[in-house]
Amino acid sequence: MSSDFSRCLSLLRQEKGVSQRAVAKELGISQALLSHYENGVREPGLAFVIKACNYYNVSADFLLGRTLSRDGTTIAAEELYDYSAEKDNVLHGSILATLNKKLLVNSTGVLFDLLGKTGKKEAINAAADFLGTAIYKMFRHLYRADGTQNEDFFSVSAREFTAGVPTADMICAESDYVQALADCVKDKGTLPPMNNDALSQNYPGLYQSLLQIIHNTGERINRRVEARRQER
Repeated sequence: MSSDFSRCLSLLRQEKGVSQRAVAKELGISQALLSHYENGVREPGLAFVIKACNYYNVSADFLLGRTLSRDGTTIAAEELYDYSAEKDNVLHGSILATLNKKLLVNSTGVLFDLLGKTGKKEAINAAADFLGTAIYKMFRHLYRADGTQNEDFFSVSAREFTAGVPTADMICAESDYVQALADCVKDKGTLPPMNNDALSQNYPGLYQSLLQIIHNTGERINRRVEARRQER
């Protein structure tokens, strides 16, 4: 089984707020064996998967990482709710571009709504700075790709751009963001609820996009990490 299974099994238990001992008792196995399943040390049989699905009220496909929907349903690109949907807001000629735009716009909507609920303007501004610079970098790389464009269009010189100044700006923005969130927790003690039930209830449609971003990014990062390990 994939690492998605062990990770999902552990996260479901933590989300439920119960100990390994309690869950193991409910599922009829030892705590040690459950720990092995959650850490990917051992693979369970079909009987355990069925029991776990019933206990956590999720589908086998969700537990195995085959879908991001708990009931096992899948959502096609054209079914994704578009938070920024407008009459003329269509990217012609590329289904992939439209899908990725939807995923990012929807997920950004969730992010900034949650940040708005914190009331921490420093965190909101830092998040906007970080994402704004990321878009700036992607557009500028596209703009200069054929080497014929006049880069006087940009106030940051070509030399500073290639030297990584925008990347340094993103690192600073991320640092400001983390600090602002830490200050928010220190001042208020709590953040908006972000468990699965709260997010799916507060952001129906949008939350599916955020889950897809989290899943895709995690898989991509893990593949790169594994590839580098194999190169050593």
